[in-house]
Amino acid sequence: MTRKVTKRMGLTLNEAKTGIKQARRERFDFLGYTFGPHRYRKDGHWYLGASPSKKSVLRLKQKVGDLLLPGNVGTWSEVRKRLNRILSGWSAYFRYGTRTLAYRAVDHYAADCVRHFLRRRHKVRSRSTTRFSDAVVFGELGVLQLRQIQLGPRS
Repeated sequence: MTRKVTKRMGLTLNEAKTGIKQARRERFDFLGYTFGPHRYRKDGHWYLGASPSKKSVLRLKQKVGDLLLPGNVGTWSEVRKRLNRILSGWSAYFRYGTRTLAYRAVDHYAADCVRHFLRRRHKVRSRSTTRFSDAVVFGELGVLQLRQIQLGPRS
């Protein structure tokens, strides 16, 4: 049935990528999201939902890592502006659904990358978790924290 409809529309169906899923029982990825059953972490009940796919989170981490390479000799304000643009664009696309775990993973990775980037740039021998703590990275240094976008500013 689907083949006939797509053929009439002048489209072709990619057999390798196309499949029928039972959305109430199986997860599937589509347009960067994972749809299907999700488990509510607080009480363990199941619900149908959407969340950023693992592949899209990995792709974002790759972009962040590529930006914060030692060869990047731009000023910190230029690097931060570009990093924040990447993070805000990704979070704007993935603002729908359950995103807490994905946002937390991205925030953790971004803070680690920034810390490592600045440690190399300033030739600091220690791990610099004190000098470039999460509070400093997301506060003074001005890196966008996705969890703050999701939850709003702390009061």
